[in-house]
Amino acid sequence: MPAKSEAQSTKSLVIVESPTKAKTITKFLGKDFTVRASMGHIRDLPESASEIPAKYKKEPWSRLGVNTEADFEPLYVIPKSKKEQVKELQELVKKADRLFLATDEDREGESISWHLYQVLKPRIPTRRLVFNEITREAIQHAIENPRDIDEALVRAQETRRIVDRLFGYEVSPLLWKKMAPGFSAGRVQSVAVRLLVERERARIRFRPARYWGVKATFRKPDAEPAFEADLVQLGGKKVATSKDFNPDTGMLQDPESVVLLGEAEAQRVVGLLQTAPILTRSVEEKPFVQRPAAPFVTSTLQMEANSKLRFSAKRTMQIAQQLYENGFITYMRTDSTSLSDEAIRGARALIVREYGEEYLSPAVRQYETKVKNAQEAHEAIRPASENFADPETVRTQLGEDAFRLYDLIYKRTVACQMADARGTNTVVTIEAGDATFRASGKTIEFAGFLKAYQVSEDEEGEEKDRHLPRLAPGDSLRCEKAETLDRKTQPPNRYTEGSLIRELERLGIGRPSTWASIVELVLNRSYAFKKGNALVPTFTAMAVIGLLEQYFTHYLDYSYTARLEDDLDAISRGESDPLTYLRNFYYGENDRGLRALVAMGEREIDPRVINSIPLGEWQGRKLEVRIGKYGPFLSDGERRASLPEDLPPDELTLEKAVELLENASREPESLGLHPETGEPVYLKVGRYGPYVQLGDGRDGSKPKMASLLAGTDLKDVDLNYAVKLLSLPRTLGQHPETGEAVIAANGRFGPYIQCGEETRSLPPEESPLDITLERALEILAQPRTTRRRAAARTQTVLKEFGPHPVFGKPVKLLSGRYGPYVTDGEIHASVPRGQDPMQITEEQAYQMLVERKQQLEEQGGTTKRASRKAARSRAKA
Repeated sequence: MPAKSEAQSTKSLVIVESPTKAKTITKFLGKDFTVRASMGHIRDLPESASEIPAKYKKEPWSRLGVNTEADFEPLYVIPKSKKEQVKELQELVKKADRLFLATDEDREGESISWHLYQVLKPRIPTRRLVFNEITREAIQHAIENPRDIDEALVRAQETRRIVDRLFGYEVSPLLWKKMAPGFSAGRVQSVAVRLLVERERARIRFRPARYWGVKATFRKPDAEPAFEADLVQLGGKKVATSKDFNPDTGMLQDPESVVLLGEAEAQRVVGLLQTAPILTRSVEEKPFVQRPAAPFVTSTLQMEANSKLRFSAKRTMQIAQQLYENGFITYMRTDSTSLSDEAIRGARALIVREYGEEYLSPAVRQYETKVKNAQEAHEAIRPASENFADPETVRTQLGEDAFRLYDLIYKRTVACQMADARGTNTVVTIEAGDATFRASGKTIEFAGFLKAYQVSEDEEGEEKDRHLPRLAPGDSLRCEKAETLDRKTQPPNRYTEGSLIRELERLGIGRPSTWASIVELVLNRSYAFKKGNALVPTFTAMAVIGLLEQYFTHYLDYSYTARLEDDLDAISRGESDPLTYLRNFYYGENDRGLRALVAMGEREIDPRVINSIPLGEWQGRKLEVRIGKYGPFLSDGERRASLPEDLPPDELTLEKAVELLENASREPESLGLHPETGEPVYLKVGRYGPYVQLGDGRDGSKPKMASLLAGTDLKDVDLNYAVKLLSLPRTLGQHPETGEAVIAANGRFGPYIQCGEETRSLPPEESPLDITLERALEILAQPRTTRRRAAARTQTVLKEFGPHPVFGKPVKLLSGRYGPYVTDGEIHASVPRGQDPMQITEEQAYQMLVERKQQLEEQGGTTKRASRKAARSRAKA
């Protein structure tokens, strides 16, 4: 093939992961460059048996997708959904003279480039492009300085993928056999769930303690402001606070060293403040200097966005990806806090321009990266280029959520190069008789970086400003107000997404590229749910972790999991051998690895034991939560009761369990006896809404049931109405032309009439209980209406609440096609399975809508569309 002359242009193909990234990069490259997206990974281990090539199906290792008998060789397949994309890329490679692989610069991006190279098999020069931001300068620099694919990074990512597959595909089937189908285990996911479960166990063990305190408001005569102080000592002894109690017993840990204040003693101190002289005993002032936090890395961005913006980790990373791909920020998966010279110049110039020279840090600030880790990007998350984009530009181009996250990144980056904040911390002690009070204050004398950015209290634990008047020892004070405080110790807080990620980072578990997916997996696998912003483990999670702790102790250990992460880092640096790592993980020393533990679990795990969570004894019976095929339920050996899906484990006390069992076994009140059969007629509310039932089924026959008509108020249901409902379907007469029976009935999609194969939904003003034959014939003569319009009439109002305090719209509890749900007309929140919808309070209904809206925002869907989709999924299940 003759060589091209210099006059001929060279056609270059650039492959990135996403269309957005491709679109942005295209703007910076000339007509001789074609930029295309791979749409993420183009091949992976097989996800199902149908993806396994025929020649491997009979191999004993084929279900794993990894040949454990041949040095753990992975079996890669191209999913059906990616074949067209691969075909297009292959055609483009044939037309190109050069190929640039420009996927992200972390392990996963390196792996995508390697797979592209292996599948496309280019016969043209192929190089790897890496850049930390998508700007014209960064892309040009990458084109001028390409490199080869980093095989060590690829091996590290491949090793991670293999160990995750081995753990998941070996342990999950064991859970299916011993517990219930559909359960799953993940190497890192299970460790994260263990953190949630251990915190819930601590809450279950927790015993509250009651103690009293005194808060008083003091004022120095002719001085401002008045200030509050707390009682800290009585008779020279420290007054007990929550930290002095053992959380598991509710008892004082060292009763000799503290005073446990009771109500009477607290009242005495209040009275003392009205009679005894009040003097300032001491004033301690200490100057402080507060330095700005380092620029964001992945974990701190996720924590701060969760705390300040209430974004989930997944939502934060979705928006950060959008900002990165549109050229607004640097790469968002990083654990490096360093800034480039370009970023420092940009930030310092902006500070002088926007805030003034006095707010600029005298020296350039450099932040030391705490984690030695070769696989991540080598700069903090910051605005792209030297000239940071104005946040309002982001709002205009990408919307409000992108603006809010970018504004956080922008301000944090600027603040890190600003001057320290300076101020004074003051502690004042006050005496009145044998009581000693303490007040603390903090005054900011120079705001420094706080002018631009304040770290959330969740991240730094900083107390808020509290101003005190100028005081000196011996100053006389007067008490303006004093009150006793009846306090209780509180159980340990549950993890939020932000605090869970912080703990995973502290333990060395996971990496910037995996934290958001870990949290997402925990929530998606029914192992946890959100209560407000807190992550609550389910009863299923409690049982699964119990099994894993007992039979896979080593693999659930925090230190072991962290060491595995370090080993993967060593592989990525070329310092460790992947095969040795995999053999140790799977076979272990003396054949005590994963494979052997799974085999032992097959032999030794007793499903009756492992699926039981004991609660205690009641009247000689053992109460327990059992994990069944259809979810957890409550049992005392004779009776059973379903558990509300949103019931936190720490709230299932022995008393609550007894109440649930008694309610489940209690017979419903009868509306009366049916006039024809003499059987009792009941009004009930089930999973799919309210209904009436004829008989109790004690003779072994299935009772007849009939759903209430749409719009029926439960208060209006009496015996007469119930008997009419149970008479459906009713025959109205014969069609004068066909001779076929005309029937009125109430079905899944609401009331309707039928004649032969012809059906028509009844309009809202008609009832199947009293419609006449003549009117039915008129309706049958009309054109058929759509199912969707008919389904809209199947909603029964169960309860009406007031306007939502946040959204402003009236809230109702309805019974719909897929069961009872709460709605304000825009947002729909299903009533959890097993929960009596009639017991839902106004406050619970409001909270359900708030949590549902947050969930929909995280999923990126519109409320009505996403709610309909969720309802269809529930019905299918």
